[in-house]
Amino acid sequence: MDNLYHHSATPQIAVDPYRDVLVEANQEACRLMRLDRAGLKAIRPSDLFKPDLPKLVVFTQEVLEKTRGLCSDLTIVIQEQECGIEVFGRFSQVGEERLLHLNLQPLREIAQRKAQADAIDLYNSGLSQWNRVANVFREFEHEHRLLLDAAGEGIYGVDSKGDTTFVNPAALRILGYSLEELIGRNMHTIVHHSHGDGSLFELHDCPIFESLRSGKVHTEDEDIFWSRNGKAVDVEYTSTPIKEAGVIVGVVVIFRDVSEKKAGRKRLMAALEEVESLKNRLELENAYLQEEISIEYNHHRIIGRSAGVQNTLRQINLVAPTEATVLIVGESGTGKELIARSLHEQSDRSQRPLIRVNCAAVPEELFESEFFGHIKGAFTGATGDRPGRFELADGGTLFLDEVGEIPLHLQGKLLRVLQEQQFERVGESTTRHVNVRIIAATNKELRQLVEAGKFREDLYFRLNVFPITSVPLRERREDIPLLAQMFLQKAATRASKTNLRMPLSELEKLGNYHWPGNIRELENFIERQVILSQGDTIRIGDSLAGNHQTASKVLASPQGEVEQESQSKQRQRRNILLALERSKGKVFGEDGAAAILDIKPTTLASRIKKLNIDTRSFKV
Repeated sequence: MDNLYHHSATPQIAVDPYRDVLVEANQEACRLMRLDRAGLKAIRPSDLFKPDLPKLVVFTQEVLEKTRGLCSDLTIVIQEQECGIEVFGRFSQVGEERLLHLNLQPLREIAQRKAQADAIDLYNSGLSQWNRVANVFREFEHEHRLLLDAAGEGIYGVDSKGDTTFVNPAALRILGYSLEELIGRNMHTIVHHSHGDGSLFELHDCPIFESLRSGKVHTEDEDIFWSRNGKAVDVEYTSTPIKEAGVIVGVVVIFRDVSEKKAGRKRLMAALEEVESLKNRLELENAYLQEEISIEYNHHRIIGRSAGVQNTLRQINLVAPTEATVLIVGESGTGKELIARSLHEQSDRSQRPLIRVNCAAVPEELFESEFFGHIKGAFTGATGDRPGRFELADGGTLFLDEVGEIPLHLQGKLLRVLQEQQFERVGESTTRHVNVRIIAATNKELRQLVEAGKFREDLYFRLNVFPITSVPLRERREDIPLLAQMFLQKAATRASKTNLRMPLSELEKLGNYHWPGNIRELENFIERQVILSQGDTIRIGDSLAGNHQTASKVLASPQGEVEQESQSKQRQRRNILLALERSKGKVFGEDGAAAILDIKPTTLASRIKKLNIDTRSFKV
């Protein structure tokens, strides 16, 4: 009896509903579940019927009470795929053993048997009617034989059961089958049985069989047929129902292999994405280069004969041709950017861009995006892919200005990129590799920041490979006449006063001033004198004393009393707001807020960041 149960023609299982155990399964049940007996018995019935567990509980209670029952719409899980089944159940009890015997019938097989039964009924209803239906396809094939043989598209016909009635040579060539392998067989189960992801393509979902049911023409622009060698063929097709005496007797399918067309479209889209990416990168590179051209030191050589400058030039000549990381230290306004540019121009990377990052002006929340880039949708406002500064500097030089302003919790991410030369864009898992030389600059004592716990020691050592000191102007007074003449020529040209000159006595006055703002202060002072000049000679007079008094007033309150820190910050904030209002939110440039305040733009950007001022509110 056990052997007869095992070889039963229908899938059967026996379960213990009280212990939720699958006790036995026959051969057909194993075939249906695509498992051997041991594997099937290891599954709990509640997991097998998981999609319809509440319905299974109700059905089980019915069988237990009435000893038998039928449920025609349960769902089981087969290899992670849901399958509709009809279940007939019977309850038995032998001694202490109480079992639920379930006979499982897949709904798709029931539908197929019904279709076969309908065909038999049609056959029994009269051979003449059946022969008339078959003749429809024979006549169609006979009348269109020349067209079928010559067509480049695949063409085949199926009857009302889905069995193939004819196939043209193009279809055989595309699918790789012989005529004998297709005629009389269900075309859906041979070439249309699965989706591209391997999931089962149910017959009732097939557009071709929908044409059989509805009598309407169906067109699919993107689908797949499966060739004889198991390869998916991208196709587009049209299924047209054929009628005889008002009755749908079959469908003619015309399909085209669009694999190359689809692959070409993918290649085109990939190429367009690459072109768009390169376009965006070139636009950003151009924007950064334009920014570099417009910054305060846009001349291309370092001016000076002093010992400090000559020592700096010797250091530049030594380290520029190498790949060593350089740390430029010095006060604001001493020309650290100019040293960085000179290092880049004398290196083997001079044909690639020098990308500058003002670390003090980058908001914390945008640090990663600014440095490493982001992809579309990575965060609110990320409307497209955008390369970061590291990516733009690939093959060239990255200048990290005001590197001491980088927040401590972000320094580790920067260190990793400096060490490994690889990173991921924000929102992307793909690792990108770059070849970038690093030049950093700071007006702070990084060693003191390290000791105070505000700067990572490992990052400090990584940056401080070859330090160069940018000499303050008060320590190179002999260079002041050269610098003043250069600034005079530049400012006079801009102001259309090319005949202006500065006597030696005036130049000596410049040399006697202490220049707390360094080269930036000197340049701004010269430009101011050019604007104020009436004749062809620059006369300084008491201007430098006024410059000193203005600087002194910044440190004292109007009443001459010492200000508290909060008062000083309030006054500084108010002063910056007035300058931004006058410059319409512009920080950099000749008419920017930094020029109005007579301070370095990077210094102003740092203060704006610390004071949480939004420059966009001043822009018209």
